[in-house]
Amino acid sequence: MKQVALTIALCFMVSLTFAQKKNIKAAKNEVEAATPDFNEARKLIGAALEDPESKDLAETWYTAGWIENKQYDAEKTKLILGKEPNKDIMFDALFNIKAYFEKADELEQTPDEKGKIKLKFRKDMKPILKVNHLDLINGGAYHYEKKNYQRAYAFFEQYLETPDMIMFADEPLVSKTDSSYLNYKYYAALSASQIPDHAKAIALYEELLANDFNAKENTRYLTNEYSILKDTVNLIRVLKDGANKFPEESFFLLTLINQYIYTNQKDEAIDYLSKAIEQNPHDMQLYNALGAIYEEKKEPEKAREAFNKALALNPESPEAQSSVGRMYFNRGVELRSAANDIADQKKYMEALKISNEKFKEALPYFEKAHQLKPQERDYLIALKGIYYNLNMGKEYEATEAKLNKLEGE
Repeated sequence: MKQVALTIALCFMVSLTFAQKKNIKAAKNEVEAATPDFNEARKLIGAALEDPESKDLAETWYTAGWIENKQYDAEKTKLILGKEPNKDIMFDALFNIKAYFEKADELEQTPDEKGKIKLKFRKDMKPILKVNHLDLINGGAYHYEKKNYQRAYAFFEQYLETPDMIMFADEPLVSKTDSSYLNYKYYAALSASQIPDHAKAIALYEELLANDFNAKENTRYLTNEYSILKDTVNLIRVLKDGANKFPEESFFLLTLINQYIYTNQKDEAIDYLSKAIEQNPHDMQLYNALGAIYEEKKEPEKAREAFNKALALNPESPEAQSSVGRMYFNRGVELRSAANDIADQKKYMEALKISNEKFKEALPYFEKAHQLKPQERDYLIALKGIYYNLNMGKEYEATEAKLNKLEGE
Protein backbone atom coordinates (compact mmCIF):
# COMPACT_ATOMS: atom_id res chain seq x y z
CA MET A 1 0.00 0.00 0.00
CA LYS A 2 2.87 2.35 0.82
CA GLN A 3 4.50 1.74 -2.57
CA VAL A 4 1.24 2.40 -4.43
CA ALA A 5 0.61 5.61 -2.49
CA LEU A 6 4.14 6.81 -3.21
CA THR A 7 3.76 6.13 -6.91
CA ILE A 8 0.50 8.05 -7.02
CA ALA A 9 2.10 11.00 -5.20
CA LEU A 10 5.02 11.10 -7.60
CA CYS A 11 2.74 11.00 -10.59
CA PHE A 12 0.74 13.87 -9.09
CA MET A 13 3.89 15.94 -8.61
CA VAL A 14 5.00 15.34 -12.18
CA SER A 15 1.60 16.37 -13.49
CA LEU A 16 1.75 19.61 -11.45
CA THR A 17 5.22 20.43 -12.73
CA PHE A 18 4.11 19.70 -16.25
CA ALA A 19 1.09 21.96 -15.79
CA GLN A 20 3.24 24.85 -14.65
CA LYS A 21 5.73 24.24 -17.48
CA LYS A 22 2.71 24.48 -19.73
CA ASN A 23 1.82 27.82 -18.13
CA ILE A 24 5.33 29.13 -18.83
CA LYS A 25 5.05 28.12 -22.48
CA ALA A 26 1.54 29.55 -22.76
CA ALA A 27 2.72 32.84 -21.28
CA LYS A 28 5.47 33.08 -23.90
CA ASN A 29 2.96 32.31 -26.64
CA GLU A 30 0.70 35.14 -25.46
CA VAL A 31 3.59 37.58 -25.75
CA GLU A 32 4.79 36.33 -29.13
CA ALA A 33 1.31 36.39 -30.68
CA ALA A 34 0.51 38.85 -33.48
CA THR A 35 -1.49 40.84 -30.91
CA PRO A 36 0.26 40.22 -27.58
CA ASP A 37 -1.86 39.90 -24.46
CA PHE A 38 0.54 40.93 -21.72
CA ASN A 39 -2.08 40.79 -18.97
CA GLU A 40 -2.89 37.16 -19.80
CA ALA A 41 0.81 36.37 -20.01
CA ARG A 42 1.34 37.84 -16.54
CA LYS A 43 -1.61 35.87 -15.20
CA LEU A 44 -0.17 32.61 -16.55
CA ILE A 45 3.36 33.23 -15.33
CA GLY A 46 1.96 34.45 -12.01
CA ALA A 47 0.44 31.02 -11.41
CA ALA A 48 3.82 29.42 -12.08
CA LEU A 49 5.56 31.86 -9.74
CA GLU A 50 3.23 30.88 -6.88
CA ASP A 51 3.18 27.12 -7.42
CA PRO A 52 5.55 25.21 -5.08
CA GLU A 53 6.77 23.03 -7.96
CA SER A 54 7.76 25.84 -10.34
CA LYS A 55 8.43 28.85 -8.12
CA ASP A 56 12.03 27.74 -7.61
CA LEU A 57 12.78 27.25 -11.31
CA ALA A 58 15.10 29.85 -12.83
CA GLU A 59 13.11 29.61 -16.06
CA THR A 60 9.93 30.76 -14.33
CA TRP A 61 11.53 33.94 -13.04
CA TYR A 62 13.44 34.56 -16.25
CA THR A 63 10.17 34.29 -18.23
CA ALA A 64 8.44 36.74 -15.89
CA GLY A 65 11.21 39.29 -16.48
CA TRP A 66 11.24 38.54 -20.22
CA ILE A 67 7.49 39.33 -20.39
CA GLU A 68 8.05 42.69 -18.66
CA ASN A 69 10.86 43.48 -21.09
CA LYS A 70 8.65 42.62 -24.07
CA GLN A 71 5.94 44.92 -22.72
CA TYR A 72 8.50 47.69 -22.24
CA ASP A 73 9.86 47.22 -25.78
CA ALA A 74 6.34 47.29 -27.23
CA GLU A 75 5.60 50.66 -25.62
CA LYS A 76 9.04 52.03 -26.43
CA THR A 77 8.59 51.09 -30.09
CA LYS A 78 5.61 53.44 -30.20
CA LEU A 79 7.96 56.29 -29.36
CA ILE A 80 10.25 55.34 -32.23
CA LEU A 81 7.25 55.27 -34.57
CA GLY A 82 6.15 58.71 -33.41
CA LYS A 83 3.19 57.40 -31.43
CA GLU A 84 2.33 58.16 -27.81
CA PRO A 85 3.06 55.24 -25.47
CA ASN A 86 1.34 54.57 -22.18
CA LYS A 87 4.23 55.78 -20.03
CA ASP A 88 2.86 54.36 -16.79
CA ILE A 89 2.67 50.87 -18.34
CA MET A 90 6.01 51.35 -20.11
CA PHE A 91 7.99 52.42 -17.08
CA ASP A 92 6.28 49.98 -14.71
CA ALA A 93 7.30 47.14 -17.02
CA LEU A 94 10.86 48.48 -17.18
CA PHE A 95 11.05 48.69 -13.41
CA ASN A 96 9.77 45.12 -12.89
CA ILE A 97 12.45 43.41 -15.00
CA LYS A 98 15.33 43.59 -12.53
CA ALA A 99 13.66 41.80 -9.60
CA TYR A 100 12.64 38.83 -11.78
CA PHE A 101 16.05 38.54 -13.47
CA GLU A 102 17.86 38.88 -10.16
CA LYS A 103 15.87 35.98 -8.70
CA ALA A 104 16.40 33.88 -11.83
CA ASP A 105 20.15 34.47 -11.64
CA GLU A 106 20.15 33.57 -7.95
CA LEU A 107 18.36 30.27 -8.66
CA GLU A 108 20.72 29.46 -11.52
CA GLN A 109 23.65 29.63 -9.14
CA THR A 110 22.33 26.67 -7.16
CA PRO A 111 24.50 23.62 -8.03
CA ASP A 112 22.73 20.67 -9.67
CA GLU A 113 22.90 17.08 -8.42
CA LYS A 114 26.41 16.83 -9.88
CA GLY A 115 27.55 20.00 -8.10
CA LYS A 116 27.69 21.99 -11.32
CA ILE A 117 26.32 25.49 -11.90
CA LYS A 118 24.74 26.14 -15.27
CA LEU A 119 24.01 29.77 -16.09
CA LYS A 120 21.57 29.17 -18.91
CA PHE A 121 19.64 32.45 -18.78
CA ARG A 122 22.32 34.94 -17.71
CA LYS A 123 23.56 35.38 -21.29
CA ASP A 124 20.08 36.63 -22.24
CA MET A 125 19.37 38.65 -19.11
CA LYS A 126 22.64 40.53 -18.99
CA PRO A 127 22.32 42.41 -22.31
CA ILE A 128 18.69 43.29 -21.56
CA LEU A 129 19.62 44.88 -18.24
CA LYS A 130 22.58 46.60 -19.86
CA VAL A 131 20.50 48.14 -22.67
CA ASN A 132 17.72 49.22 -20.30
CA HIS A 133 19.95 50.56 -17.55
CA LEU A 134 20.04 54.19 -18.65
CA ASP A 135 16.29 54.15 -19.38
CA LEU A 136 15.67 53.85 -15.65
CA ILE A 137 16.68 57.51 -15.45
CA ASN A 138 13.85 58.39 -17.83
CA GLY A 139 11.45 56.54 -15.55
CA GLY A 140 12.74 58.44 -12.54
CA ALA A 141 12.48 61.78 -14.35
CA TYR A 142 8.94 60.94 -15.50
CA HIS A 143 7.72 60.29 -11.96
CA TYR A 144 9.69 63.22 -10.50
CA GLU A 145 7.91 65.54 -12.93
CA LYS A 146 4.59 64.10 -11.75
CA LYS A 147 5.70 64.81 -8.15
CA ASN A 148 5.52 61.09 -7.43
CA TYR A 149 8.80 61.27 -5.53
CA GLN A 150 8.61 57.84 -3.89
CA ARG A 151 8.37 56.19 -7.29
CA ALA A 152 11.01 58.49 -8.78
CA TYR A 153 13.40 57.51 -6.00
CA ALA A 154 12.74 53.81 -6.66
CA PHE A 155 13.80 54.22 -10.30
CA PHE A 156 16.96 56.16 -9.45
CA GLU A 157 17.75 53.65 -6.71
CA GLN A 158 17.41 50.76 -9.18
CA TYR A 159 19.75 52.55 -11.56
CA LEU A 160 22.31 52.80 -8.75
CA GLU A 161 21.85 49.21 -7.58
CA THR A 162 21.85 47.39 -10.94
CA PRO A 163 25.67 47.56 -11.30
CA ASP A 164 25.92 45.66 -7.98
CA MET A 165 24.20 42.58 -9.41
CA ILE A 166 26.41 39.47 -9.34
CA MET A 167 26.21 39.06 -13.11
CA PHE A 168 28.11 42.33 -13.57
CA ALA A 169 30.89 41.45 -11.09
CA ASP A 170 33.38 40.57 -13.83
CA GLU A 171 32.18 43.19 -16.28
CA PRO A 172 31.31 46.45 -14.50
CA LEU A 173 28.21 48.06 -15.94
CA VAL A 174 29.36 51.58 -15.06
CA SER A 175 32.10 53.30 -13.10
CA LYS A 176 30.73 54.38 -9.73
CA THR A 177 33.07 57.36 -9.70
CA ASP A 178 31.93 58.50 -13.14
CA SER A 179 30.30 61.94 -13.11
CA SER A 180 27.14 60.63 -14.84
CA TYR A 181 26.64 57.93 -12.23
CA LEU A 182 27.17 60.46 -9.43
CA ASN A 183 24.78 62.86 -11.12
CA TYR A 184 22.02 60.24 -11.03
CA LYS A 185 22.83 59.57 -7.39
CA TYR A 186 22.22 63.28 -6.90
CA TYR A 187 18.78 62.90 -8.53
CA ALA A 188 18.07 60.04 -6.15
CA ALA A 189 19.02 62.26 -3.21
CA LEU A 190 16.72 65.04 -4.43
CA SER A 191 13.86 62.56 -4.76
CA ALA A 192 14.48 61.19 -1.26
CA SER A 193 14.43 64.74 0.11
CA GLN A 194 11.08 65.37 -1.53
CA ILE A 195 9.40 62.17 -0.24
CA PRO A 196 10.62 63.13 2.42
CA ASP A 197 12.93 60.32 3.53
CA HIS A 198 15.66 62.20 5.34
CA ALA A 199 17.74 59.14 6.24
CA LYS A 200 18.06 58.08 2.60
CA ALA A 201 18.69 61.63 1.44
CA ILE A 202 21.42 62.17 4.03
CA ALA A 203 23.15 58.90 3.14
CA LEU A 204 23.24 59.88 -0.55
CA TYR A 205 24.39 63.45 0.04
CA GLU A 206 27.16 62.18 2.33
CA GLU A 207 28.27 59.73 -0.39
CA LEU A 208 28.29 62.51 -2.97
CA LEU A 209 30.42 64.69 -0.69
CA ALA A 210 32.80 61.79 -0.12
CA ASN A 211 33.27 61.76 -3.91
CA ASP A 212 33.62 65.57 -3.97
CA PHE A 213 30.69 65.83 -6.38
CA ASN A 214 28.99 69.24 -6.56
CA ALA A 215 30.36 69.77 -3.07
CA LYS A 216 29.02 73.27 -2.47
CA GLU A 217 25.47 72.47 -3.59
CA ASN A 218 25.30 69.12 -1.82
CA THR A 219 26.68 70.62 1.39
CA ARG A 220 23.80 73.10 1.36
CA TYR A 221 21.27 70.32 0.82
CA LEU A 222 22.86 68.28 3.60
CA THR A 223 22.67 71.19 6.03
CA ASN A 224 18.99 71.48 5.22
CA GLU A 225 18.42 67.78 5.99
CA TYR A 226 20.23 67.93 9.33
CA SER A 227 18.44 71.17 10.16
CA ILE A 228 15.03 69.56 9.58
CA LEU A 229 16.02 66.65 11.85
CA LYS A 230 17.38 69.12 14.44
CA ASP A 231 20.64 67.14 14.44
CA THR A 232 22.80 70.04 15.62
CA VAL A 233 25.96 67.94 16.01
CA ASN A 234 26.04 66.90 12.36
CA LEU A 235 24.66 70.24 11.23
CA ILE A 236 27.55 72.10 12.85
CA ARG A 237 30.03 69.55 11.43
CA VAL A 238 28.77 70.06 7.88
CA LEU A 239 28.54 73.84 8.24
CA LYS A 240 32.12 74.04 9.53
CA ASP A 241 33.26 71.97 6.57
CA GLY A 242 31.32 74.23 4.20
CA ALA A 243 32.67 77.41 5.82
CA ASN A 244 36.25 76.14 5.50
CA LYS A 245 35.92 74.85 1.94
CA PHE A 246 33.85 77.72 0.57
CA PRO A 247 34.86 80.91 2.42
CA GLU A 248 33.33 82.99 -0.36
CA GLU A 249 29.87 81.51 0.39
CA SER A 250 28.57 83.48 3.37
CA PHE A 251 25.63 81.09 3.88
CA PHE A 252 27.75 78.44 5.61
CA LEU A 253 29.57 80.82 7.93
CA LEU A 254 26.49 82.81 8.92
CA THR A 255 24.36 79.70 9.43
CA LEU A 256 27.16 78.20 11.53
CA ILE A 257 27.29 81.33 13.68
CA ASN A 258 23.52 81.17 14.16
CA GLN A 259 23.81 77.54 15.25
CA TYR A 260 26.48 78.40 17.80
CA ILE A 261 24.28 81.21 19.11
CA TYR A 262 21.23 78.93 19.16
CA THR A 263 23.13 76.21 21.06
CA ASN A 264 24.57 78.77 23.49
CA GLN A 265 28.18 78.21 22.34
CA LYS A 266 29.09 81.89 22.65
CA ASP A 267 32.89 81.63 22.39
CA GLU A 268 32.64 79.57 19.20
CA ALA A 269 30.14 82.06 17.80
CA ILE A 270 32.55 84.92 18.55
CA ASP A 271 35.43 83.10 16.84
CA TYR A 272 33.47 82.55 13.64
CA LEU A 273 31.94 86.04 13.75
CA SER A 274 35.48 87.42 13.86
CA LYS A 275 36.31 85.37 10.76
CA ALA A 276 33.15 86.62 9.07
CA ILE A 277 34.07 90.22 9.88
CA GLU A 278 37.53 89.68 8.38
CA GLN A 279 35.86 88.56 5.16
CA ASN A 280 33.14 91.25 5.24
CA PRO A 281 34.42 94.19 7.29
CA HIS A 282 31.60 96.43 6.06
CA ASP A 283 28.74 94.16 7.10
CA MET A 284 26.86 96.00 9.84
CA GLN A 285 24.83 92.91 10.83
CA LEU A 286 27.97 91.00 11.80
CA TYR A 287 29.05 93.70 14.26
CA ASN A 288 25.53 93.86 15.62
CA ALA A 289 25.50 90.09 16.20
CA LEU A 290 28.94 90.25 17.83
CA GLY A 291 27.78 93.02 20.15
CA ALA A 292 24.69 91.03 21.13
CA ILE A 293 26.83 88.03 22.14
CA TYR A 294 29.21 90.17 24.19
CA GLU A 295 26.17 91.75 25.80
CA GLU A 296 24.89 88.30 26.81
CA LYS A 297 28.35 87.43 28.15
CA LYS A 298 28.19 90.53 30.40
CA GLU A 299 31.10 92.18 28.61
CA PRO A 300 29.57 95.64 28.06
CA GLU A 301 32.70 97.41 26.81
CA LYS A 302 33.24 94.89 23.99
CA ALA A 303 29.52 94.92 23.24
CA ARG A 304 29.44 98.72 23.01
CA GLU A 305 32.52 98.73 20.77
CA ALA A 306 30.88 96.27 18.36
CA PHE A 307 27.55 98.15 18.37
CA ASN A 308 29.29 101.46 17.69
CA LYS A 309 31.09 99.94 14.69
CA ALA A 310 27.77 98.71 13.36
CA LEU A 311 26.28 102.17 13.82
CA ALA A 312 29.24 103.83 12.11
CA LEU A 313 28.74 101.58 9.09
CA ASN A 314 25.01 102.38 8.85
CA PRO A 315 23.69 105.28 10.93
CA GLU A 316 20.27 104.83 9.30
CA SER A 317 19.82 101.34 10.71
CA PRO A 318 17.16 101.29 13.46
CA GLU A 319 18.65 98.03 14.77
CA ALA A 320 22.10 99.60 15.14
CA GLN A 321 20.65 102.73 16.78
CA SER A 322 18.59 100.71 19.26
CA SER A 323 21.50 98.36 20.06
CA VAL A 324 23.70 101.24 21.22
CA GLY A 325 20.75 102.82 23.04
CA ARG A 326 19.98 99.55 24.78
CA MET A 327 23.47 99.43 26.31
CA TYR A 328 22.95 102.81 27.97
CA PHE A 329 19.36 102.05 28.92
CA ASN A 330 20.20 98.74 30.61
CA ARG A 331 23.03 100.37 32.50
CA GLY A 332 20.65 103.07 33.65
CA VAL A 333 18.23 100.41 34.93
CA GLU A 334 21.04 98.70 36.85
CA LEU A 335 22.14 101.96 38.46
CA ARG A 336 18.54 102.92 39.30
CA SER A 337 18.00 99.55 40.96
CA ALA A 338 21.17 99.98 43.00
CA ALA A 339 20.15 103.53 43.95
CA ASN A 340 16.84 102.29 45.33
CA ASP A 341 18.75 100.24 47.90
CA ILE A 342 20.57 103.30 49.28
CA ALA A 343 19.11 104.57 52.58
CA ASP A 344 21.10 107.80 52.76
CA GLN A 345 19.07 110.48 50.95
CA LYS A 346 22.06 112.46 49.72
CA LYS A 347 23.83 109.42 48.35
CA TYR A 348 20.56 108.21 46.86
CA MET A 349 20.12 111.47 44.94
CA GLU A 350 23.70 111.29 43.67
CA ALA A 351 23.18 107.69 42.47
CA LEU A 352 19.86 108.68 40.90
CA LYS A 353 21.60 111.45 39.00
CA ILE A 354 24.19 109.04 37.62
CA SER A 355 21.50 106.60 36.49
CA ASN A 356 19.59 109.41 34.80
CA GLU A 357 22.71 110.31 32.82
CA LYS A 358 22.61 106.84 31.28
CA PHE A 359 18.94 107.26 30.37
CA LYS A 360 19.80 110.59 28.77
CA GLU A 361 22.56 108.94 26.75
CA ALA A 362 20.13 106.24 25.60
CA LEU A 363 17.41 108.70 24.60
CA PRO A 364 18.71 110.03 21.23
CA TYR A 365 19.41 106.51 19.98
CA PHE A 366 15.88 105.30 20.68
CA GLU A 367 14.36 108.49 19.32
CA LYS A 368 16.29 107.96 16.08
CA ALA A 369 15.34 104.27 15.97
CA HIS A 370 11.67 105.20 16.46
CA GLN A 371 11.93 107.82 13.73
CA LEU A 372 13.38 105.23 11.34
CA LYS A 373 10.87 102.52 12.32
CA PRO A 374 7.76 104.14 13.86
CA GLN A 375 5.73 100.92 14.15
CA GLU A 376 8.33 99.06 16.22
CA ARG A 377 6.73 98.49 19.62
CA ASP A 378 10.01 97.77 21.48
CA TYR A 379 11.39 101.21 20.65
CA LEU A 380 8.28 102.91 22.04
CA ILE A 381 8.44 100.83 25.22
CA ALA A 382 12.06 101.87 25.73
CA LEU A 383 11.20 105.53 25.11
CA LYS A 384 8.30 105.32 27.56
CA GLY A 385 10.66 103.95 30.22
CA ILE A 386 13.23 106.66 29.57
CA TYR A 387 10.64 109.46 29.70
CA TYR A 388 9.25 108.05 32.94
CA ASN A 389 12.66 107.89 34.62
CA LEU A 390 13.56 111.41 33.45
CA ASN A 391 10.18 112.82 34.58
CA MET A 392 9.34 113.91 31.03
CA GLY A 393 5.57 113.77 31.53
CA LYS A 394 4.44 115.28 28.24
CA GLU A 395 6.66 112.97 26.15
CA TYR A 396 5.68 110.01 28.32
CA GLU A 397 1.97 110.58 27.67
CA ALA A 398 2.49 111.04 23.92
CA THR A 399 4.47 107.78 23.75
CA GLU A 400 1.86 105.92 25.79
CA ALA A 401 -0.80 107.14 23.34
CA LYS A 402 1.22 105.81 20.40
CA LEU A 403 1.57 102.46 22.13
CA ASN A 404 -2.16 102.26 22.84
CA LYS A 405 -2.89 103.06 19.21
CA LEU A 406 -0.52 100.35 18.00
CA GLU A 407 -2.09 97.79 20.32
CA GLY A 408 -5.56 98.76 19.14
CA GLU A 409 -4.73 98.32 15.45
